[in-house]
Amino acid sequence: MNIVEEARKFVEEECKKPTSKYGFQPYENHFVPMHAYARDLAERKCADLEIVELAAWLHDIGSIIYGRENHHITGAEVAEKKLRELNYPEDKIAKVKLCILTHRGSQNMKKESVEAQIIADADAMSNFDNLPGIFMAAFVFEHQDQKTARNTTRQKLENCWNKLSSEAKEIVKQKYEAAMLLLR
Repeated sequence: MNIVEEARKFVEEECKKPTSKYGFQPYENHFVPMHAYARDLAERKCADLEIVELAAWLHDIGSIIYGRENHHITGAEVAEKKLRELNYPEDKIAKVKLCILTHRGSQNMKKESVEAQIIADADAMSNFDNLPGIFMAAFVFEHQDQKTARNTTRQKLENCWNKLSSEAKEIVKQKYEAAMLLLR
């Protein structure tokens, strides 16, 4: 089995555990579409596909295991440990960790590699495919009312849009426009 498949299975199993902070839904509704966007962007930009795929699968593992707060940091630590267990080269582990550490739009960190920009873009892009998940988080985890949830969802998507690269914007432009039409 290859290293990318090992990482995917690890994330899937962590999402299935009763201790998963958000249950199995993030695997199907965030990790899978985010990975697809990341692969597409990596191929378009001739990036290191293995680094991108590993970071795509592992980018939110800290959130699954420990919760959202500082999940870019906890996720990088979990990824490092898991990749070492799989005897992945240290120089490549560092590249995967960099992608995970800088993927969060809310942290506004400099993307020091094309792979890091791809992971940040793919993470933001996947939000345009998962409006029900964003609303579920607003209602269930943040206990918001409908008006507040609509406003915070619109703001989240606008923030995601504003941080996307021009190539990523091209890919999700119609979804962004449709979401803004519905949320205004």
